[in-house]
Amino acid sequence: MRFSFRPGPRSWRRGGPAALALAALTLTPGPATGASARADGGLCARVNQVRVPGAEHQRAACLDELTTAGTVASGHTDPADWAGLTPRDLAVPRGVPGVQIDGYFPDTSTTNTNNGWNHDAQFVIRLPDRWNGGLVVAGTPGNREQYANDRAIADWVLSRGYAYAATDKGNTGLTFHRDGKEPGDAIAEWNSRLTQLTRAARATVARHYHRPPSRTLVTGMSNGGYLVRWQLENHPGLYDGGVDWEGTLWRPDGPTLLDFLPRALRNHPVYAGGGEEAEAAREALHTAGFPAGSESLWPYHHTIYWDLTQRIYREELDPGFDGTTEAGTPFCAPGTPACDADYDYAARPGEVREAVEKIGLTGRIGKPLITLHGTLDVLLPISQDSDVYARMVRQAGRGALHRYYRIEGGTHTDALVDTHPDRLRPITPCHRTAFTALENWLGRPGHRPPASHTVPLPPEADPATLLDACPLSAHADAAPPPRR
Repeated sequence: MRFSFRPGPRSWRRGGPAALALAALTLTPGPATGASARADGGLCARVNQVRVPGAEHQRAACLDELTTAGTVASGHTDPADWAGLTPRDLAVPRGVPGVQIDGYFPDTSTTNTNNGWNHDAQFVIRLPDRWNGGLVVAGTPGNREQYANDRAIADWVLSRGYAYAATDKGNTGLTFHRDGKEPGDAIAEWNSRLTQLTRAARATVARHYHRPPSRTLVTGMSNGGYLVRWQLENHPGLYDGGVDWEGTLWRPDGPTLLDFLPRALRNHPVYAGGGEEAEAAREALHTAGFPAGSESLWPYHHTIYWDLTQRIYREELDPGFDGTTEAGTPFCAPGTPACDADYDYAARPGEVREAVEKIGLTGRIGKPLITLHGTLDVLLPISQDSDVYARMVRQAGRGALHRYYRIEGGTHTDALVDTHPDRLRPITPCHRTAFTALENWLGRPGHRPPASHTVPLPPEADPATLLDACPLSAHADAAPPPRR
Protein backbone atom coordinates (compact mmCIF):
# COMPACT_ATOMS: atom_id res chain seq x y z
CA MET A 1 0.00 0.00 0.00
CA ARG A 2 1.26 3.50 -0.82
CA PHE A 3 0.58 6.62 1.18
CA SER A 4 0.97 10.33 0.66
CA PHE A 5 3.30 11.94 3.20
CA ARG A 6 1.67 14.18 5.80
CA PRO A 7 4.08 15.55 8.40
CA GLY A 8 2.67 16.00 11.87
CA PRO A 9 3.17 18.84 14.35
CA ARG A 10 6.20 19.04 16.54
CA SER A 11 4.00 19.06 19.60
CA TRP A 12 6.43 18.28 22.38
CA ARG A 13 8.38 21.53 22.03
CA ARG A 14 5.44 23.81 22.64
CA GLY A 15 5.90 26.08 25.58
CA GLY A 16 9.02 24.57 27.14
CA PRO A 17 9.60 23.84 30.84
CA ALA A 18 7.69 26.85 32.13
CA ALA A 19 4.61 25.96 30.11
CA LEU A 20 4.78 22.36 31.32
CA ALA A 21 5.04 23.48 34.93
CA LEU A 22 2.02 25.76 34.56
CA ALA A 23 -0.11 23.32 32.55
CA ALA A 24 -3.65 22.95 33.83
CA LEU A 25 -4.08 19.78 35.88
CA THR A 26 -7.31 17.81 35.85
CA LEU A 27 -7.65 15.15 38.52
CA THR A 28 -10.38 12.54 38.20
CA PRO A 29 -11.02 9.40 40.22
CA GLY A 30 -9.86 6.07 38.86
CA PRO A 31 -12.19 3.39 37.49
CA ALA A 32 -14.31 1.76 40.14
CA THR A 33 -13.64 -1.76 38.84
CA GLY A 34 -10.78 -3.31 40.81
CA ALA A 35 -10.10 -0.15 42.79
CA SER A 36 -9.58 -0.64 46.48
CA ALA A 37 -11.96 0.74 49.06
CA ARG A 38 -9.32 0.34 51.79
CA ALA A 39 -9.66 2.92 54.52
CA ASP A 40 -6.36 2.18 56.19
CA GLY A 41 -5.60 5.80 57.00
CA GLY A 42 -2.22 5.40 55.29
CA LEU A 43 -0.93 6.03 51.77
CA CYS A 44 -4.21 5.05 50.16
CA ALA A 45 -6.01 7.79 52.04
CA ARG A 46 -3.87 10.35 50.21
CA VAL A 47 -4.60 8.99 46.73
CA ASN A 48 -6.19 12.21 45.48
CA GLN A 49 -3.55 14.47 47.00
CA VAL A 50 -0.69 13.37 44.70
CA ARG A 51 0.02 15.68 41.78
CA VAL A 52 2.36 14.87 38.90
CA PRO A 53 4.28 18.06 38.05
CA GLY A 54 3.66 19.24 34.50
CA ALA A 55 0.83 16.80 33.80
CA GLU A 56 -2.07 18.19 31.81
CA HIS A 57 -4.37 15.43 33.02
CA GLN A 58 -4.08 12.63 35.56
CA ARG A 59 -6.27 9.95 37.11
CA ALA A 60 -5.35 8.23 40.37
CA ALA A 61 -6.64 4.97 41.81
CA CYS A 62 -5.96 3.01 44.97
CA LEU A 63 -5.52 -0.63 43.96
CA ASP A 64 -5.31 -3.88 45.86
CA GLU A 65 -2.87 -5.14 43.22
CA LEU A 66 -0.42 -3.07 41.13
CA THR A 67 1.00 -6.04 39.17
CA THR A 68 -0.70 -7.55 36.15
CA ALA A 69 -2.19 -10.15 38.50
CA GLY A 70 -4.72 -7.41 39.28
CA THR A 71 -4.38 -4.64 36.71
CA VAL A 72 -5.55 -6.75 33.78
CA ALA A 73 -8.93 -7.33 35.45
CA SER A 74 -9.17 -3.81 36.87
CA GLY A 75 -8.38 -2.14 33.54
CA HIS A 76 -5.17 -0.49 34.73
CA THR A 77 -3.00 -2.03 32.02
CA ASP A 78 -3.44 -3.02 28.39
CA PRO A 79 -2.27 -6.56 27.53
CA ALA A 80 -2.01 -5.56 23.88
CA ASP A 81 0.86 -3.25 24.84
CA TRP A 82 3.01 -6.14 26.08
CA ALA A 83 1.84 -8.98 23.83
CA GLY A 84 4.69 -11.06 22.45
CA LEU A 85 7.45 -9.73 24.70
CA THR A 86 7.65 -12.39 27.42
CA PRO A 87 7.56 -16.19 27.69
CA ARG A 88 4.11 -17.67 28.14
CA ASP A 89 4.91 -19.26 31.52
CA LEU A 90 6.58 -16.24 33.13
CA ALA A 91 5.36 -16.09 36.73
CA VAL A 92 3.17 -13.17 37.79
CA PRO A 93 3.98 -11.82 41.27
CA ARG A 94 1.12 -10.87 43.57
CA GLY A 95 0.54 -8.96 46.76
CA VAL A 96 1.53 -5.41 45.80
CA PRO A 97 -1.16 -2.93 46.86
CA GLY A 98 -0.71 0.75 46.20
CA VAL A 99 -1.58 3.77 44.09
CA GLN A 100 -1.55 3.99 40.29
CA ILE A 101 -1.54 7.32 38.45
CA ASP A 102 -2.32 7.45 34.75
CA GLY A 103 -2.08 10.67 32.83
CA TYR A 104 -0.49 12.67 30.04
CA PHE A 105 1.74 15.66 29.53
CA PRO A 106 0.85 18.47 27.08
CA ASP A 107 1.12 17.20 23.49
CA THR A 108 -0.85 17.64 20.28
CA SER A 109 -0.28 14.26 18.63
CA THR A 110 -2.95 11.61 19.13
CA THR A 111 -1.59 8.16 18.26
CA ASN A 112 -2.07 6.65 21.75
CA THR A 113 -5.64 5.50 22.37
CA ASN A 114 -5.10 4.03 25.84
CA ASN A 115 -7.61 5.12 28.48
CA GLY A 116 -9.83 6.53 25.72
CA TRP A 117 -7.76 9.71 25.66
CA ASN A 118 -6.42 9.68 22.06
CA HIS A 119 -3.50 11.69 23.38
CA ASP A 120 0.24 11.10 23.30
CA ALA A 121 2.82 11.67 26.05
CA GLN A 122 0.83 9.30 28.28
CA PHE A 123 2.50 7.91 31.39
CA VAL A 124 1.83 5.50 34.22
CA ILE A 125 3.26 5.84 37.74
CA ARG A 126 2.81 3.08 40.33
CA LEU A 127 3.47 3.69 44.04
CA PRO A 128 3.48 0.54 46.20
CA ASP A 129 2.42 0.75 49.83
CA ARG A 130 5.53 -1.16 50.91
CA TRP A 131 8.22 1.02 49.34
CA ASN A 132 11.92 0.17 49.37
CA GLY A 133 12.95 3.79 48.74
CA GLY A 134 13.79 3.36 45.04
CA LEU A 135 12.32 4.41 41.70
CA VAL A 136 12.56 2.60 38.36
CA VAL A 137 11.75 4.50 35.15
CA ALA A 138 11.41 3.10 31.67
CA GLY A 139 10.59 3.88 28.07
CA THR A 140 8.86 1.35 25.88
CA PRO A 141 10.23 -1.04 23.25
CA GLY A 142 9.32 -0.60 19.60
CA ASN A 143 6.54 1.91 19.11
CA ARG A 144 4.41 0.52 21.92
CA GLU A 145 2.48 2.38 24.58
CA GLN A 146 3.18 2.98 28.26
CA TYR A 147 2.12 -0.43 29.59
CA ALA A 148 4.49 -2.38 27.32
CA ASN A 149 6.95 -3.18 30.13
CA ASP A 150 4.33 -4.30 32.62
CA ARG A 151 5.02 -8.04 32.36
CA ALA A 152 8.76 -8.00 31.62
CA ILE A 153 9.86 -5.27 34.05
CA ALA A 154 7.16 -3.56 36.11
CA ASP A 155 5.70 -6.67 37.77
CA TRP A 156 9.09 -7.73 39.11
CA VAL A 157 10.40 -4.37 40.30
CA LEU A 158 7.08 -3.58 41.98
CA SER A 159 7.23 -6.91 43.82
CA ARG A 160 10.64 -5.82 45.14
CA GLY A 161 9.21 -2.59 46.52
CA TYR A 162 10.22 -0.08 43.86
CA ALA A 163 8.03 2.73 42.64
CA TYR A 164 7.73 2.49 38.86
CA ALA A 165 7.07 4.96 36.03
CA ALA A 166 6.87 4.52 32.26
CA THR A 167 6.20 6.74 29.25
CA ASP A 168 4.81 6.08 25.78
CA LYS A 169 7.74 8.20 24.48
CA GLY A 170 5.47 10.86 22.97
CA ASN A 171 4.44 9.08 19.77
CA THR A 172 3.36 5.51 19.08
CA GLY A 173 2.38 3.07 16.39
CA LEU A 174 3.49 2.43 12.83
CA THR A 175 3.08 6.06 11.79
CA PHE A 176 5.14 7.49 14.65
CA HIS A 177 7.32 9.18 12.02
CA ARG A 178 4.55 11.65 11.21
CA ASP A 179 5.30 13.44 14.48
CA GLY A 180 7.85 16.22 14.25
CA LYS A 181 8.83 18.87 11.73
CA GLU A 182 12.26 17.55 10.75
CA PRO A 183 13.77 14.10 10.23
CA GLY A 184 14.74 12.57 13.54
CA ASP A 185 12.41 14.74 15.61
CA ALA A 186 10.06 11.90 16.55
CA ILE A 187 12.88 9.78 17.98
CA ALA A 188 14.46 12.80 19.65
CA GLU A 189 11.16 13.31 21.45
CA TRP A 190 11.50 9.86 23.01
CA ASN A 191 14.58 11.04 24.87
CA SER A 192 12.95 14.27 26.05
CA ARG A 193 9.85 12.45 27.22
CA LEU A 194 11.80 10.03 29.39
CA THR A 195 13.78 12.90 30.90
CA GLN A 196 10.49 14.73 31.56
CA LEU A 197 8.90 11.69 33.18
CA THR A 198 11.95 10.97 35.35
CA ARG A 199 11.88 14.47 36.82
CA ALA A 200 8.13 14.37 37.35
CA ALA A 201 8.18 10.86 38.85
CA ARG A 202 10.96 11.77 41.29
CA ALA A 203 8.90 14.73 42.52
CA THR A 204 5.73 12.62 42.69
CA VAL A 205 7.47 9.94 44.74
CA ALA A 206 8.83 12.56 47.13
CA ARG A 207 5.36 14.07 47.63
CA HIS A 208 3.68 10.69 48.09
CA TYR A 209 6.16 9.18 50.55
CA HIS A 210 7.33 12.48 52.08
CA ARG A 211 10.94 11.87 51.11
CA PRO A 212 12.79 11.71 47.80
CA PRO A 213 13.85 8.41 46.25
CA SER A 214 17.16 7.17 47.55
CA ARG A 215 17.92 5.58 44.18
CA THR A 216 16.64 6.13 40.64
CA LEU A 217 17.33 3.41 38.06
CA VAL A 218 16.52 3.45 34.35
CA THR A 219 15.92 0.33 32.27
CA GLY A 220 14.26 -0.85 29.08
CA MET A 221 14.48 -3.18 26.12
CA SER A 222 15.13 -2.48 22.42
CA ASN A 223 14.16 1.17 21.85
CA GLY A 224 13.76 1.35 25.62
CA GLY A 225 17.36 0.16 25.97
CA TYR A 226 18.47 2.90 23.57
CA LEU A 227 16.81 5.41 25.91
CA VAL A 228 18.79 4.00 28.85
CA ARG A 229 22.05 4.58 26.98
CA TRP A 230 21.05 8.08 25.89
CA GLN A 231 19.90 9.13 29.36
CA LEU A 232 23.10 7.95 31.04
CA GLU A 233 25.15 9.78 28.41
CA ASN A 234 23.17 13.03 28.49
CA HIS A 235 21.48 13.26 31.93
CA PRO A 236 23.53 11.07 34.28
CA GLY A 237 22.68 13.34 37.20
CA LEU A 238 19.08 12.11 37.15
CA TYR A 239 20.01 8.46 37.66
CA ASP A 240 22.15 6.19 39.79
CA GLY A 241 22.54 3.58 37.05
CA GLY A 242 20.75 1.56 34.40
CA VAL A 243 20.21 -1.78 32.70
CA ASP A 244 20.14 -1.72 28.90
CA TRP A 245 18.35 -4.72 27.38
CA GLU A 246 19.45 -4.96 23.71
CA GLY A 247 19.22 -1.23 23.09
CA THR A 248 18.98 0.06 19.52
CA LEU A 249 22.23 1.60 18.27
CA TRP A 250 22.14 4.95 16.48
CA ARG A 251 25.38 6.59 15.37
CA PRO A 252 25.95 8.71 12.25
CA ASP A 253 28.86 6.56 11.05
CA GLY A 254 26.90 3.33 11.49
CA PRO A 255 26.27 0.54 11.81
CA THR A 256 22.56 1.05 12.34
CA LEU A 257 19.51 -0.87 11.26
CA LEU A 258 19.54 1.24 8.08
CA ASP A 259 22.75 -0.60 7.16
CA PHE A 260 21.91 -4.24 7.83
CA LEU A 261 18.15 -4.47 7.26
CA PRO A 262 18.30 -3.57 3.54
CA ARG A 263 20.88 -6.32 3.07
CA ALA A 264 18.51 -8.76 4.77
CA LEU A 265 15.66 -7.64 2.50
CA ARG A 266 17.80 -8.15 -0.61
CA ASN A 267 19.20 -11.54 0.31
CA HIS A 268 16.60 -13.40 2.33
CA PRO A 269 14.15 -14.00 -0.56
CA VAL A 270 17.02 -15.47 -2.57
CA TYR A 271 18.07 -17.71 0.31
CA ALA A 272 14.50 -18.81 1.00
CA GLY A 273 13.92 -19.57 -2.69
CA GLY A 274 16.72 -22.15 -2.83
CA GLY A 275 18.60 -22.74 -6.03
CA GLU A 276 22.14 -22.00 -7.04
CA GLU A 277 22.34 -18.58 -5.41
CA ALA A 278 20.87 -19.59 -2.04
CA GLU A 279 24.17 -20.37 -0.35
CA ALA A 280 25.72 -17.07 -1.46
CA ALA A 281 22.66 -15.26 -0.12
CA ARG A 282 22.99 -16.99 3.23
CA GLU A 283 26.64 -15.96 3.45
CA ALA A 284 25.62 -12.40 2.60
CA LEU A 285 23.20 -12.45 5.52
CA HIS A 286 25.93 -13.74 7.82
CA THR A 287 28.26 -10.99 6.59
CA ALA A 288 25.54 -8.41 7.30
CA GLY A 289 25.56 -9.55 10.93
CA PHE A 290 22.84 -12.19 11.14
CA PRO A 291 24.59 -15.00 13.02
CA ALA A 292 25.11 -18.52 11.82
CA GLY A 293 22.65 -20.77 13.60
CA SER A 294 19.85 -18.19 13.48
CA GLU A 295 18.51 -19.26 10.07
CA SER A 296 15.34 -20.79 11.51
CA LEU A 297 14.40 -17.33 12.85
CA TRP A 298 14.84 -15.53 9.53
CA PRO A 299 11.44 -16.28 7.91
CA TYR A 300 9.52 -14.93 10.90
CA HIS A 301 11.63 -11.80 11.12
CA HIS A 302 11.46 -11.17 7.38
CA THR A 303 7.67 -11.37 7.51
CA ILE A 304 7.06 -9.51 10.77
CA TYR A 305 10.01 -7.22 11.48
CA TRP A 306 12.67 -6.59 8.84
CA ASP A 307 10.60 -4.98 6.10
CA LEU A 308 8.35 -2.91 8.34
CA THR A 309 11.16 -1.75 10.64
CA GLN A 310 13.35 -0.64 7.75
CA ARG A 311 10.58 1.31 6.06
CA ILE A 312 9.20 3.23 9.05
CA TYR A 313 12.59 4.12 10.56
CA ARG A 314 13.99 5.06 7.19
CA GLU A 315 10.93 7.29 6.72
CA GLU A 316 11.66 8.95 10.06
CA LEU A 317 15.30 9.65 9.23
CA ASP A 318 15.30 9.85 5.42
CA PRO A 319 11.80 10.67 4.12
CA GLY A 320 13.23 11.99 0.86
CA PHE A 321 14.37 8.55 -0.29
CA ASP A 322 10.94 7.63 -1.65
CA GLY A 323 9.67 11.12 -2.49
CA THR A 324 5.99 11.61 -1.79
CA THR A 325 5.46 7.95 -0.93
CA GLU A 326 5.20 7.41 2.80
CA ALA A 327 7.33 4.62 4.28
CA GLY A 328 8.08 2.90 1.00
CA THR A 329 6.53 -0.10 -0.68
CA PRO A 330 6.13 -3.23 1.46
CA PHE A 331 8.21 -6.21 0.34
CA CYS A 332 9.27 -4.58 -2.92
CA ALA A 333 11.72 -6.42 -5.13
CA PRO A 334 15.24 -5.04 -5.55
CA GLY A 335 15.37 -2.82 -8.59
CA THR A 336 11.91 -1.39 -7.97
CA PRO A 337 12.11 2.43 -7.87
CA ALA A 338 12.70 3.72 -4.32
CA CYS A 339 12.74 0.19 -2.90
CA ASP A 340 14.04 -0.12 0.65
CA ALA A 341 15.78 -3.37 -0.26
CA ASP A 342 18.15 -1.19 -2.31
CA TYR A 343 18.63 1.43 0.39
CA ASP A 344 22.27 2.50 0.77
CA TYR A 345 22.78 4.67 3.85
CA ALA A 346 26.38 5.51 2.96
CA ALA A 347 25.29 6.98 -0.37
CA ARG A 348 22.53 9.17 1.01
CA PRO A 349 22.87 12.99 1.36
CA GLY A 350 24.58 14.57 4.37
CA GLU A 351 21.32 15.66 5.94
CA VAL A 352 20.46 12.02 6.59
CA ARG A 353 23.58 11.63 8.73
CA GLU A 354 22.64 14.88 10.47
CA ALA A 355 19.24 13.40 11.36
CA VAL A 356 20.93 10.32 12.83
CA GLU A 357 23.45 12.49 14.68
CA LYS A 358 20.52 14.27 16.36
CA ILE A 359 19.63 11.00 18.10
CA GLY A 360 23.10 9.45 18.10
CA LEU A 361 24.97 7.76 20.92
CA THR A 362 28.56 8.42 21.94
CA GLY A 363 29.40 5.85 24.61
CA ARG A 364 30.15 8.63 27.12
CA ILE A 365 28.01 7.25 29.94
CA GLY A 366 28.18 9.00 33.29
CA LYS A 367 26.73 6.34 35.60
CA PRO A 368 27.05 2.54 35.89
CA LEU A 369 25.41 0.65 33.05
CA ILE A 370 24.84 -3.05 32.46
CA THR A 371 24.06 -4.13 28.88
CA LEU A 372 22.46 -7.45 27.90
CA HIS A 373 22.09 -8.75 24.37
CA GLY A 374 21.16 -12.15 22.95
CA THR A 375 23.59 -13.82 20.57
CA LEU A 376 20.68 -14.94 18.34
CA ASP A 377 19.05 -11.53 18.04
CA VAL A 378 18.11 -11.23 14.37
CA LEU A 379 16.31 -7.90 14.54
CA LEU A 380 19.29 -6.04 16.02
CA PRO A 381 22.19 -8.43 15.40
CA ILE A 382 24.59 -8.38 18.33
CA SER A 383 27.71 -7.81 16.20
CA GLN A 384 26.13 -4.70 14.70
CA ASP A 385 24.72 -3.32 17.93
CA SER A 386 25.83 -4.01 21.49
CA ASP A 387 29.26 -5.33 20.50
CA VAL A 388 29.79 -1.96 18.83
CA TYR A 389 28.33 0.04 21.72
CA ALA A 390 30.59 -1.73 24.23
CA ARG A 391 33.58 -0.68 22.13
CA MET A 392 32.26 2.88 22.03
CA VAL A 393 32.06 2.97 25.82
CA ARG A 394 35.62 1.71 26.15
CA GLN A 395 36.90 4.15 23.53
CA ALA A 396 35.19 6.98 25.39
CA GLY A 397 37.17 6.05 28.51
CA ARG A 398 34.06 4.90 30.41
CA GLY A 399 34.72 1.17 30.47
CA ALA A 400 34.92 1.06 34.27
CA LEU A 401 31.25 2.10 34.37
CA HIS A 402 30.09 -0.64 31.99
CA ARG A 403 29.41 -4.37 32.11
CA TYR A 404 28.32 -6.22 29.00
CA TYR A 405 26.81 -9.70 29.04
CA ARG A 406 26.21 -11.51 25.75
CA ILE A 407 23.39 -13.99 26.45
CA GLU A 408 23.99 -17.17 24.44
CA GLY A 409 20.75 -18.35 22.83
CA GLY A 410 18.85 -15.13 23.54
CA THR A 411 16.84 -13.43 20.81
CA HIS A 412 15.05 -10.12 20.48
CA THR A 413 11.64 -11.06 21.91
CA ASP A 414 11.25 -13.68 24.61
CA ALA A 415 7.91 -14.96 23.30
CA LEU A 416 9.84 -16.75 20.56
CA VAL A 417 11.26 -19.04 23.25
CA ASP A 418 7.84 -20.70 23.37
CA THR A 419 8.15 -21.50 19.65
CA HIS A 420 11.80 -22.60 19.76
CA PRO A 421 12.38 -23.98 23.28
CA ASP A 422 15.10 -26.30 21.96
CA ARG A 423 17.39 -23.51 20.78
CA LEU A 424 16.44 -20.24 22.53
CA ARG A 425 16.60 -18.99 26.10
CA PRO A 426 14.62 -16.13 27.64
CA ILE A 427 16.48 -12.95 28.54
CA THR A 428 13.91 -11.83 31.13
CA PRO A 429 15.58 -13.75 34.01
CA CYS A 430 18.98 -12.45 32.85
CA HIS A 431 17.61 -8.91 33.07
CA ARG A 432 16.54 -9.59 36.65
CA THR A 433 19.95 -10.96 37.58
CA ALA A 434 21.62 -7.96 35.94
CA PHE A 435 19.30 -5.59 37.78
CA THR A 436 20.24 -7.22 41.08
CA ALA A 437 23.91 -6.99 40.13
CA LEU A 438 23.44 -3.27 39.50
CA GLU A 439 21.81 -2.84 42.91
CA ASN A 440 24.79 -4.50 44.56
CA TRP A 441 27.25 -2.52 42.46
CA LEU A 442 25.66 0.72 43.67
CA GLY A 443 24.92 -0.18 47.25
CA ARG A 444 27.34 -2.80 48.50
CA PRO A 445 31.06 -1.92 48.45
CA GLY A 446 33.14 -4.72 47.01
CA HIS A 447 30.21 -6.26 45.08
CA ARG A 448 31.23 -5.24 41.57
CA PRO A 449 29.51 -7.27 38.86
CA PRO A 450 31.44 -10.01 37.05
CA ALA A 451 33.62 -8.89 34.17
CA SER A 452 31.93 -8.62 30.79
CA HIS A 453 31.58 -12.01 29.13
CA THR A 454 29.30 -14.34 27.20
CA VAL A 455 26.80 -16.10 29.48
CA PRO A 456 26.74 -19.69 28.17
CA LEU A 457 23.59 -21.62 27.43
CA PRO A 458 23.74 -24.69 29.67
CA PRO A 459 23.82 -27.94 27.67
CA GLU A 460 20.51 -29.80 27.66
CA ALA A 461 19.01 -27.11 29.85
CA ASP A 462 15.43 -27.53 31.05
CA PRO A 463 13.38 -24.63 29.64
CA ALA A 464 11.63 -24.28 33.00
CA THR A 465 15.01 -23.86 34.72
CA LEU A 466 16.08 -21.20 32.21
CA LEU A 467 12.90 -19.29 32.95
CA ASP A 468 13.69 -19.21 36.67
CA ALA A 469 17.36 -18.24 36.70
CA CYS A 470 20.19 -16.74 34.68
CA PRO A 471 23.37 -16.56 36.78
CA LEU A 472 25.86 -14.09 35.38
CA SER A 473 28.53 -15.94 37.35
CA ALA A 474 28.77 -18.76 39.84
CA HIS A 475 28.61 -16.17 42.61
CA ALA A 476 25.65 -14.09 41.42
CA ASP A 477 23.98 -12.52 44.43
CA ALA A 478 20.21 -12.40 44.08
CA ALA A 479 19.36 -10.95 47.49
CA PRO A 480 16.61 -8.34 47.18
CA PRO A 481 17.14 -4.85 48.56
CA PRO A 482 15.66 -4.27 51.99
CA ARG A 483 12.24 -2.63 52.22
CA ARG A 484 12.22 0.59 54.14
